[in-house]
Amino acid sequence: MRHLLISTLLLAFAIGNIAQGKGELAPEAHHGQASQVVAELLERYHYRKQAIDEDISEAFYTRYFEMLDPERFYFLQTDIDAFSASQPRLGTEVAAGDLEVAFEIFERYRQRVKERSEYAVALLKSELDFNSNQELDLNRRDAEWAETAESLDQIWQKRVLNDILTQKLTERDIETIRESLTKRYERLARNLDQYTAEDVFQTFISALSNVYDPHSSYLSPRASENFDINMSLSLEGIGALLSMEGDFVEIVELIAGGPASQSGELGPGDQVIGVGQRADAIEDVVGWRLGDVVDLIRGPKGSEVTLEIIPSAGSTGGGSRLVTLERNTIELEEQAAKADVIDVEQSGKDYRIGVVQLPTFYTDFAAASAGEKNYRSTTRDVAALLEDGKLADIDGLVIDLRGNSGGSLDEAVKLTGLFIGEGPVVQVRRSNGQKEVLSDSGTSRALFEGPLGVLVDSNSASASEIFAAAIQDYGRGVVMGAQTFGKGTVQTLIGLDRFGVTNSADMAGRLKLTIAKFYRINGDSTQLEGVTPDILLPYPELPNMANERDADNALPWNTIDSTPYRELSNLQSLVVELKKRHEQRLNREPALKSASMEAARLRQESQDTVVALNEEKRRAQIAKQETARLSAINEQLQAYGLAPIESLEDLDRDAVPDVLRDEAAAIIADLAMLQAKNDLQPTVADHAPGND
Repeated sequence: MRHLLISTLLLAFAIGNIAQGKGELAPEAHHGQASQVVAELLERYHYRKQAIDEDISEAFYTRYFEMLDPERFYFLQTDIDAFSASQPRLGTEVAAGDLEVAFEIFERYRQRVKERSEYAVALLKSELDFNSNQELDLNRRDAEWAETAESLDQIWQKRVLNDILTQKLTERDIETIRESLTKRYERLARNLDQYTAEDVFQTFISALSNVYDPHSSYLSPRASENFDINMSLSLEGIGALLSMEGDFVEIVELIAGGPASQSGELGPGDQVIGVGQRADAIEDVVGWRLGDVVDLIRGPKGSEVTLEIIPSAGSTGGGSRLVTLERNTIELEEQAAKADVIDVEQSGKDYRIGVVQLPTFYTDFAAASAGEKNYRSTTRDVAALLEDGKLADIDGLVIDLRGNSGGSLDEAVKLTGLFIGEGPVVQVRRSNGQKEVLSDSGTSRALFEGPLGVLVDSNSASASEIFAAAIQDYGRGVVMGAQTFGKGTVQTLIGLDRFGVTNSADMAGRLKLTIAKFYRINGDSTQLEGVTPDILLPYPELPNMANERDADNALPWNTIDSTPYRELSNLQSLVVELKKRHEQRLNREPALKSASMEAARLRQESQDTVVALNEEKRRAQIAKQETARLSAINEQLQAYGLAPIESLEDLDRDAVPDVLRDEAAAIIADLAMLQAKNDLQPTVADHAPGND
């Protein structure tokens, strides 16, 4: 291991961004220095505490090829073999500032993309057969690298047919499609010619960082700017976090309160293949650099942007669709806690069950720092709803954290205090064993002591998991829904300029580094496994719903000693009865039964990523899926006494009943009934360190 970071500052590199050959990229003067600094930060301060050795080098080698070509559309097995001699030492070379092989691999990638671009354009001019029985597997991440150019030709013949068919399903004429795809394939190579040395550097340094865990990465100066914009939510745009997956821009996350989230028409995993300032002027963006796509989507508040997307859940079926959004600044008010009351009739008695929807854990940092007494925050807003709003005199409460990917850790801790009073909420442990217990000490008495439920899904992450886990560990409430995301790690941003690293513009990138893990108060990690609900609700849990468990290099689940805490009650005996009643409704209630069957259908559909390249079969497949979807929606509408719709084009997403939210309310009504019937008194149990 290298020792002092300062030592890296004494090294100078004569290599600049000067072509080594025609059109080739080379490291800029600061890149060797930056790679040494990043390597030492990873070795010394990442949670794994692992030296960049042969194992890390081999994983880095594999990860770098996968980041460049995740769907195996460009590289040949001979390319992988050609650089294999460097595999055991690639990490140590980069860590020493030797970036030659990393740039050579990128040049080979650029060469292969150019070859495929030319081949695809030529295919567009040939006769096309949409009546064959050919098929294409859209998920090639686990495919073998093509052995020869001829075998890769066969794969590309299918890809081109699929790209054409995707547009044919939107009723475009063949000449328009040929023109559109010709521009797309030519752009694949042309955009790579526009890559800078910094673009290449970000890719392979992020690949090295990703070997340590999926949340560690290098942010170039431009990426750092985008990160700051996303965190401050100050940019006028659509409110979506995007990533590059091969040639496609993919939606990673929707920002709560933003236009994309509020539209109800976009979701994680959707691929953005076109962007237009008007619906009739869509520009194909497949193969574009991510930053250029982001720039095209951004715009002034009140203006419109239209996205052409391939929906994640529907990508196995076929066509794209257009979604028009009005750009807006994401205001705190749009992310704020919102309350509603659901009336539930159980055994002849009416129950008022409050529901608080929390899109994120927020706080107005600027107002708080300025000393304003009435600044907005999650905890303050929820407390106000409980004390003064429509939630007065409720019989039970559901905290809805579906889609809540986290936010302010401090707010998650304080919000827990509203329901448990004083006590520890979460443990934070660094790799050196140093542990910190975060507790709420704002009040000695809970603000709400009635029946409580927490509703989660696979997108509930980080701070949401901390809150749900604490409520579960204290026996304070029932967790319902789907297993959560499983992000139980803590990251920090380290600017490389702190170590004297700057580029020609006097700017430097930053390293996002995982430095700690979250643990429940009972000692279990929330990492990887997340929080398992007491009562599972029928969510689809599709494969494209990415979670921590999908990452090969995610930090593992483990346990540490519990911290002392006092369990407020033991709900396990009641959970058995709650599950029984839920299962009865699942078999009896038409809307809930329909939602369950729809979830099962989507799971089954999503497991088959192979699509027909026969137009007639493809259209029949889409029609079958749309018919099933329409039937499920109408069953739910009719169960609520609402008029059915004739086609999916008539669907008003806001009018579709939230069946699972209503079922969560029914479960908490059951809990209120059982607690009153049993006259349940809190069962106090003390948990000492290491007892769990």
